[in-house]
Amino acid sequence: MKKSIALLGSLIVSACLALTACSAGGRDYGYDSPADYPYFDPDGNDGEGYEYGAIIENGFVSAETPSYFSLDRNTAGYSLVRRAIEANANIPPDSVRIEEMINYFDYSYPLPDGEAAGVSGYLTDCPWTVGNKLFAAGVRTVERSLTDGNANYVFLIDTSGSMSGDDRLGLAKYGLNLLVDELGGSDLISIVTYASGCKTLLDGGECSDGNKADLKKKISSLRAYGATYGEKGIQRAYEVAESHYITGGNNRVILISDGDFNCGISDPDEMKEFVQEKAASGVYLSVLGVGMGNLRSNVLETLALNGNGNYAYLDSKTEAEKVFRHDLKGTLITVAKDAKAGVTFTENVEKYRLIGYDSKIISEDDFNDENADTGEIGSNLCVTALYELTLKEGASGKIADVELRYKNALENDESRSVKCEIDTLTPSSDDLGFISCVAEFGLILRQSEYKGDASLENVINRLEDLSEYISGDAYKSEFVRLVGKYSENAAGKSGGKYFKI
Repeated sequence: MKKSIALLGSLIVSACLALTACSAGGRDYGYDSPADYPYFDPDGNDGEGYEYGAIIENGFVSAETPSYFSLDRNTAGYSLVRRAIEANANIPPDSVRIEEMINYFDYSYPLPDGEAAGVSGYLTDCPWTVGNKLFAAGVRTVERSLTDGNANYVFLIDTSGSMSGDDRLGLAKYGLNLLVDELGGSDLISIVTYASGCKTLLDGGECSDGNKADLKKKISSLRAYGATYGEKGIQRAYEVAESHYITGGNNRVILISDGDFNCGISDPDEMKEFVQEKAASGVYLSVLGVGMGNLRSNVLETLALNGNGNYAYLDSKTEAEKVFRHDLKGTLITVAKDAKAGVTFTENVEKYRLIGYDSKIISEDDFNDENADTGEIGSNLCVTALYELTLKEGASGKIADVELRYKNALENDESRSVKCEIDTLTPSSDDLGFISCVAEFGLILRQSEYKGDASLENVINRLEDLSEYISGDAYKSEFVRLVGKYSENAAGKSGGKYFKI
């Protein structure tokens, strides 16, 4: 273990340098030490208030059966894991969404050629199962400017008592003030808050330079109190959005909450139906989770998936800056609607396993149905699907056809299809090398039955080999630091109850 941690030396140095833009080598949580975090438990427990949607990992499937799944680019799973590692807390397996960990990062996939989205493929040996292969299908979307069209945004802010604290309402206010700085003068902004009741603090104000100071003042004045009447708040937000609806524009509700709705509708299935109906009318929903101790991640994820939006988790000011600056176009602008992937394997493959996307499998009928409601992908984003394969002995030639289907939001929702092939000579890439490290780390965190010979030492050694590739990316460098911190935390656990070293 000492050797493994020692291998991190040069990478941690580069991580600290690269993260200068991310608060001088560490996340800006607004606290002096982990022990000051709300709900920090020195015994490593994360409290009983979390609720994650239960998932059953995809198992190996005969290659005769095609693979179909919905595509999106949620990243909350990575931020939740990071927050737990920083607090030295145990990590519930259902909080580990491997595709969300992989999709947190940018990759050098080629830009689409004449499409809103494109797909490319990569192949390498599987690090945790000798003899198996990993193949990645990498999707990249075209970049669209925020100024390409008018927007109608409703900030829906949970101001209930459970949102009290710098890591909850404090982060919400910080993030939204960043967003105000980034928006154009012709954009319309509304502010709706909810606690025991709900209030409309601003109804369709222009985000002009002259009004931005007043917008920030309204946001910064918010205080947390009372119960959580989420149903009423969501209904009011959509009413306000509809009253300012811009035909052909970007109409979106941006919800920031811990998801702890305790008044009105609190059942995810009821909320699912409501936001689905509103999404069909052209008003989309982006969801940002905050807080530790009582986070209802299952509720927030359900809202985002069915509201034609994305779900991110704000665990720090640095993450707020990533969401509202680095990823802003992807957060606010949808370019590929009802996105889904289909992978058909050849006789060269014996069996396969889709890693992640466990709750997003769809049927062949839904893949072929243009009207099936699947995922949405924003502007200038990368999305990855990763498979573990067992090839037949002597396999040579094509092993899979990959097809991406979506509706082009930039061209009147025209249905589109793009494809690529994977064969035994398809090259690997540094991107796939890094993705394999993230995936293996996720398998360890999930205590997955499919982790094979996965180990922290293997992950650390491969990250060392990728040091030059990683050093120029602050977020990938931070991943190196997290692996190192988790390794140190794991070494301090007694009896290896939770960790395989």
